Amino acid sequence: MRGAVIYAPRDVRFENLDDPEILQPTDAVIRTAVTCVCGSDLWPYRGLEPLGEAHPMGHEYVGFVEEVGSEVTSVEPGQFVVGSFATSDNTCANCRNGWQSNCLNREFMSTCQADYVRIPNAQGTLVATDEVPDEEFWPSLLAVSDVMGTGWYAALAAEVEPGSTAVVVGDGAVGLCGVIAAKELGAERIIAMSRHEPRQKLAREFGATDIITERGEEGVARVKDLTNGIGADAVLECVGTAQAMQQALHAARPGGNVGFVGVPHEVAVDGQELFFSHVGLRGGPAPVRRYLPDLIERVMTGRIDPGKVFDLVLPLEQVAEGYRAMDERRAIKTLLKP
Repeated sequence: MRGAVIYAPRDVRFENLDDPEILQPTDAVIRTAVTCVCGSDLWPYRGLEPLGEAHPMGHEYVGFVEEVGSEVTSVEPGQFVVGSFATSDNTCANCRNGWQSNCLNREFMSTCQADYVRIPNAQGTLVATDEVPDEEFWPSLLAVSDVMGTGWYAALAAEVEPGSTAVVVGDGAVGLCGVIAAKELGAERIIAMSRHEPRQKLAREFGATDIITERGEEGVARVKDLTNGIGADAVLECVGTAQAMQQALHAARPGGNVGFVGVPHEVAVDGQELFFSHVGLRGGPAPVRRYLPDLIERVMTGRIDPGKVFDLVLPLEQVAEGYRAMDERRAIKTLLKP
């Protein structure tokens, strides 16, 4: 098969790779329908995470089941399936508590920018659609496998409630999906922090009521201006930088909550400051598997259309250009078609 391999910062190549095989009875192999480049893929691409040896890339996927291991009974060959970037058996104590992204048998996906993918823990990870969906739904179902599920978790972690005011820090795909989530959960006011006009437009389409272009403490001051000097009920931090985290914590009102889903890089939280702020803080890898049935239904019934975050569509063999476009902010998110 063919797939993306990263060798060094800004060096992604499309190569022939060994076909995936069933290695454990709990595995499945899928043929990728569509895949994509994630904003978190840019951390190693930009040299901000250690790379080690050359390795395949990609953790978002939807596709058709090709083969299943002997212990997999929940899906069968030919079905269209959606999974999560973090695999889970969906039976351990952590999974039963709703934290499938912390499954005791968790494996993080890392080979999905390819024609075929081996899915560990397939029994608990994959969710089949009722029938093969029309191709128009594939981008949104792909978004559900990570960015929509992650934006949903950010909103839940921030405790967005009907009638509340929510702030979304970050205008990438996760942040934009966070706007969708806040809207679906009933936020009355949704403040999106963005400096980029195309992303601002999409944020408003998804439900943002206000746009703030300032960052850092200037951005916090603008949030306070819009909330009678108090701050927001819920803040979704969808970036992962120190500045974004500080902005999120300072934008929340006393008693408010921050849900952080941006993978932290050089982020440090002052415990004493957090203590006296009365701001709640929860984050981590999103338990996407918990939300899959609900989000798939919302997509298939037309309630949400997170696939709109894909503003660049390329054949899989042009994956390197997909990375470049996102790195240079010429694209929000790149969809790849095998």
